[in-house]
Amino acid sequence: MLTPHATSEYGALRHVAMRYAGDVTPDLDGPDIHPVLTRQKSTSSWKPYDPSTVRTQQDTLIDLLRSRGTTVTLLDAAPGCPVQHYPRDIAFVIDHVLVMARLNSAHRLPEADALTPLLTDAPHVAHLDEGTAEGGDVILHTGTVLVGLGEETSPAGVGALQRALAHHGVDREVRPVHFAVDGIVHLDDHFTIVAPGTALIHRGVFPPAELRWFERHFDLIDVTDEEARAVQANVLAIAPDTVILAAGSDRIAAQLAARGLEVLTVDYSEVTRIPGSLRCTTLPLTRA
Repeated sequence: MLTPHATSEYGALRHVAMRYAGDVTPDLDGPDIHPVLTRQKSTSSWKPYDPSTVRTQQDTLIDLLRSRGTTVTLLDAAPGCPVQHYPRDIAFVIDHVLVMARLNSAHRLPEADALTPLLTDAPHVAHLDEGTAEGGDVILHTGTVLVGLGEETSPAGVGALQRALAHHGVDREVRPVHFAVDGIVHLDDHFTIVAPGTALIHRGVFPPAELRWFERHFDLIDVTDEEARAVQANVLAIAPDTVILAAGSDRIAAQLAARGLEVLTVDYSEVTRIPGSLRCTTLPLTRA
């Protein structure tokens, strides 16, 4: 029986869901390109990728996670969905509740069907009743759920999440995080919590009020514009003292190591040709 549980971004990762990249790739150019994608190109790199190479790089991460004692469940394919290897967005766990996202893009809706076998056993599953909210915008902090208000998550979705958590007995404030620019794909491309009291941040996309809040609550490691476009802030903590980074994130790795964290790296260069990386390709189901 699956019993979802996660109270932080860095608890020891016991069980995670992943899904391999499919053979369909997104249409990145042409007259019918969606306005949201056009805006997102202003803040993130969108380049064609080779699905088979992405799957090979995912295997490297899967092997690393299993070597560290994490159970990896591979979700069934979602045919025709070009970004199905980013299951973080379709659901997320907050305390004892598995929350089903309300996706902003209609073409991604079939991705959630693969979660049906997991929902059968999960004792607490929440469905949002309005708006949009995707897991890449949802970050757990002490007593709080941070939710980015970018291109994919709406204020109505934030309100729906607050109500759903209250209905399931979760006592957390759902705090919206605002951006200073348009075109933000997800919060976790620009801010991630990597260890107790420590976070990566790309300051350039946040207004002063948000920066002041972050500064009060975290030891912040700055991420440059170039590093953000390379999705280097999108990392995966697998324990309070262990973080997985994409190879090439050398400056960030040094900053984390200087704070006493164990830094592991994998080659994710093909995965990050579109704006997602280690956090996006993993859906934590259980953290100790």
